[in-house]
Formats: sequence, structure tokens, C-alpha cells
Amino acid sequence: MDTTVTDPVLGLVLEGRYRLEERIARGGMSTVYSATDLRLHREVAVKVMVEHLAHDPAFVDRFIREARAAAMLSHPNVVGVSDQGSDQGLVYLVMELVRGRTLRDLLQARGRLTVGEAFAVLEPVLSGLTAAHRAGIVHRDIKPENVLISTSGQVKVADFGLARAVAGTGHTSHTGGVLIGTVAYLSPEQLERGRSDARSDVYAAGVVLYELLTGHPPYAGDTPLAVAYQHVHHDVPAPSLETPSVPWQVDELVGRTTRRDPGARPLDAGAFLAEIEDLRRDLGLGRTPVPTGRASTTTTTIRPVNRATAARAGDDPRTEVISAARASGRTAMVPMPPTGAVGGRRPPHPTTPRPLPRVGVSDHIRRRRIRFGVTIVLLLAVTVGAVGWWLGSGRWTDVPAVSGQGQQQAIGFLQEAGLDPVVTEVFSEDVAAGTVISADPADGARIIIGSDVQLSVSKGPERFTVDGGLLGQPADDVQATIEGLGADLQVTRTTGRSDDVAAGAVMALDPAPGTELRRGDTVTLQVSEGPATAAVPDLVGSDPDDAEATLAALGFEVERTEGRSDAVSAGQVAAVSPDGTETFGATITLTVSVGPVQVSVPNVVGQSKDAAVAALEAVGLEASVTQFFGDTVLRQTPAAGEVVDPGTSVTILVTFG
Repeated sequence: MDTTVTDPVLGLVLEGRYRLEERIARGGMSTVYSATDLRLHREVAVKVMVEHLAHDPAFVDRFIREARAAAMLSHPNVVGVSDQGSDQGLVYLVMELVRGRTLRDLLQARGRLTVGEAFAVLEPVLSGLTAAHRAGIVHRDIKPENVLISTSGQVKVADFGLARAVAGTGHTSHTGGVLIGTVAYLSPEQLERGRSDARSDVYAAGVVLYELLTGHPPYAGDTPLAVAYQHVHHDVPAPSLETPSVPWQVDELVGRTTRRDPGARPLDAGAFLAEIEDLRRDLGLGRTPVPTGRASTTTTTIRPVNRATAARAGDDPRTEVISAARASGRTAMVPMPPTGAVGGRRPPHPTTPRPLPRVGVSDHIRRRRIRFGVTIVLLLAVTVGAVGWWLGSGRWTDVPAVSGQGQQQAIGFLQEAGLDPVVTEVFSEDVAAGTVISADPADGARIIIGSDVQLSVSKGPERFTVDGGLLGQPADDVQATIEGLGADLQVTRTTGRSDDVAAGAVMALDPAPGTELRRGDTVTLQVSEGPATAAVPDLVGSDPDDAEATLAALGFEVERTEGRSDAVSAGQVAAVSPDGTETFGATITLTVSVGPVQVSVPNVVGQSKDAAVAALEAVGLEASVTQFFGDTVLRQTPAAGEVVDPGTSVTILVTFG
């Protein structure tokens, strides 16, 4: 099919960086494209979520969280995650591009693998899982489809950490997003309680090992529920029942890693890997190249150790595997199980062949039919019982007590209970930041597994601050900014004067900038009315009314007084006090001239006429002389000591002394 015609997203460039070139895989939840990173000039894989999931906020939120967790992993056996985003309506994840095939493709082509090949594939898978488990990440969906084998034979685990973000379709069991993963590989605790940890990944890896050795998963059924029931109620059978060449030690390894009780399994992938390495040494297995599905120059021959049982080599556990390179050299027999080993396959004596049963053909067919009928009846009974259990009490759980717990601890409790936490952060004056205030449904409520539980988590007290950069800005702009903080802050104004802040601008804030404010608090703006000081102008000789108006315009208070001046005409300003630079609002006194400065009339009585005239003229007065036959001043008018204007005439009477 020509994907360039049928797929409209081909050729799109996401975030101006990733150009989608070719569709390489498609599933029910996402489509994977090969793409070119235009910035780094390299090939990458871009996984794009299907449209209906991209519009689900809860799904997208989980997708983003898990993508970030997966991006923390850096391991050669893990498909690297390098970027995540959304553009043009597409939610996507950018990953390392692995050219090759999936383990599922290899199994479909090969049917099953030898023990050495199975170990060669599983060891790097466990190595990648070990890195994840040590980082606190559980895969939850280990299966052949999520194991990639490059053309060079490198094994990588894909979709790390994304199992919680996806819900399967035909082959996947899920309950509201809690049970997620292919049923054929889910552990009993995932199926029963929706809980998973590193040991759940160990179980899935053990099932994959069984499938590598036999060519198919341990359980099959017409419905996912039938398969799930077998995982919960039956032990995984020994691979050698299907493939007799599998050593009993490998049977036991599969049994240990797939025990129904998680506590009886290896602790994590690292412990599983260590057991494989020990078993490889015990069996004397050399390193086998990872099978890629391409032609190989090595062939494998299986022959019975005991020639007397050659006709039944496929049923005899005592076989040896000989590569073509060593078929003519020394051979090594696969160790036989001790008495009571898994499968109970040790014969009475190592050299005594097991006798073939003698059963008629018709009896054999009849028994097969009976077994088939019994199986169908049991399967129907199991299915009906499981459905009844699930519809009854099986799908319910209690909301754990999370109020008052830390956010991460509360999320862990909910996930262990099979519930999906949805966090909403709110401010609180009473509950510390990061602590759960309440849950909805409330603690102890009984709800269906997989339901969302809304957690209200405290962000601590709600506080606001006003930026100091608002000082000096126009008052209207500052008020609009403060009211736009969304804190319901009330704004009031006062005025003041400043030599540094222009009129109309904010010169101070109360409370001061940076102070933590509660919602609804009041902020007072002190707005400048202009300079705080001004120079007093020289107004001497001007009209008093004009002088007073000039001073008032400068912000001064004005008082008037009268005085005499020889230099200024009467009715004009004779003096201004104080002068120079004064503070805004200071009082300036205007002295208005009422005429020249007056003089005191000197006492000239008893003086000679000439002396008296000279004395009067010396102080600016004129002498008017009345003389009767003498030369001595007898009296004067105005009298001595009176204050008169300069030029006033003083009359003196001169007579005999």
C-alpha cells in the first residue's frame, strides 16, 4: 500500500524539527514513523498517538509523565527516548530508530529457539530491565512485540515505562487503565489486584523465556479472561514438556521466575540475569550469537544419545545439541534432571530407555476426545466463575487513607490499590506544601478498580508580591498591573513630592515591594506631585499681587507685610524672605514698600541759626527760619524726636538768646 497517499501526516514537520518520512508500524493506540531530525541530521523514530487518545487529557498527561520517566534511562539495551511534544494536533514521542525486526517476527519465522539462542536474546532484555528497576521504573508490558532485534543482532527493549499510559485492544486486559498489558504475559498480582512491581516484569520475562523455548506462550484460550484465569490458578508448565531437549535446570529456572507468589520469584531483573549467567556456566553453554532471522552458516543437528531410542529422540530428554562446526569433534551431553526434578523426567537408569506405551489407535482417539470435552467444560465453568467474581466483588477496592500524606506517598498508595491518582494543587493556609488535603472519593470509600481519585494537594499559603520595578512608573499603569495579578488586591493612592520622581509617577509602595501579600490585601501607591523643593524668584520691585501668584504656583505659602524702602516706590515689593531654594509648601514673606525710610527730627533748640539749619539738612530735612533780632533757636516744629518723611520742613524760631 502506498502510505504516501493513505497517510496524511507523512511529510509533516513537527515542531519545525522532525520530518515524518515513512510509516513503519501501526497499532490501535499509536503509529510509528521513521523521521529525519532536521536539527541533528539523523534518523529517528516518532510515535504518534491516535487522534481520539490525543484529545483525552488524562491519557496525554500519563503519556507525558511516563515519557519523561523513560527518558531518564540510558542503556544500550533500551530504546532511547529523546523528545516528546505536541504539534499540529499530534501528540508524539521521539525515540531511537532501530532497523531490524521484533522478537515476535523472529518467533513467527523460526517457531522456537535453542537454549543458547534463548539466553542470547533474554540476557540483554534483562540487562535493560535491570537498569530500569534500579531507576525505580517498572515496564509492565514485557512481551516479544516490545523486544527489538537490530540487523546487527543488538537487542533493545521498547516502550519502557509506557505500559501505564496505554490500554490494549484485542489482546490486552485492562480495567479503567489499571490492568494494562498483554494477558499472555501478565502476572497473577496484576490480574488479581492491578498491582505491579519489578517482580511482575520478572514473571513476564519468565513467560517470554518459555515461549522462546517452545514457540508459544504457556496458556491459550478463546477469551482473554480464560487466559487470565490460568495465570492466576495454574503454574507455568515446564518447557521440556513441549521441547524435550530443554534441560531440567532450565525448567526449574522458568518455574522459579513464574511462581504465582511474587515473593518466591527473583527480586528483580538483575537477580534473574544472575541466575541465567550461573546456569550458563553450569550447563557449559558458550556464547551464542543473537539470532536475527537472516541466513547463517551454522546448522544445528539434534540426535539421541542412546541409539536404541533413536526413533523417539523428540521425546527423550537425553539428547545433545551439536553444531555443524563441532559435529565431528567432542560432544557434550545435556545434564539430566535428578529424581523429583521439574517434569519428573529422569528414567530409572541413565542407560535404560523408557518403554513405549502400547495403546490402540481408537482408544487413543477416544481419550483425546474425552480430554477435549472435559477441557471445554472446565473452561466454560472457569470463564463463568471469573466473570461472576469480577462483576461482583472482584472489581471493587477501598480508597486508601491518603489525606495528610505526602503527594508521592499518596500516589504510591493509590497505584498499589489499582486506582489512578489525578492531582490538583490548591493553596492552603493550614496544610504544608506537598501534603494531600483531601481525596475524592474520600479515604475508605469503596470504588471500582481503575477509577480516578482526585487528590487535592497543598501548594502552601497563597502569597503575592509586587515588583519593585513598578516604582517610578505612571500611577495608572502601576495600578493596572497590580490589579492584573489576579490576587484581588485593593489599590489606594496618596500623594507626595519628590525631586527625583516625575509628577504622576509612583514614588513609593506600602507595603514595600517584595512583601508577601495575601489575597485581598491593600496596596497604597504614593504618587509624586512634582519636585519637593523650588528656587524662590527675585520679585523686588514687582506688583505684590503678581508676586504672590508666582510664589503660589511654585507651591509656596505667601504672607505680606509692609516696610519702607528708599529704593522701591511705595506699593511695590520691597523685599522677599526667605530667598534661595526652599521646601515645597514653605511660607514666603513679601514686604511691600509704603514709601522711603523716615528720619527722626534732631533737637536744634539753643543752636545758632546756621548750626540748626545745617543739622536739619544733614538728615534730609528742610529748615524754615523765622528770625526776630537774634541768632539763637528758641523753639522748633515738629519737635525734636518726631519721625517724619525725608524733605519735611522743620520750622525754627530764631531770636535773642
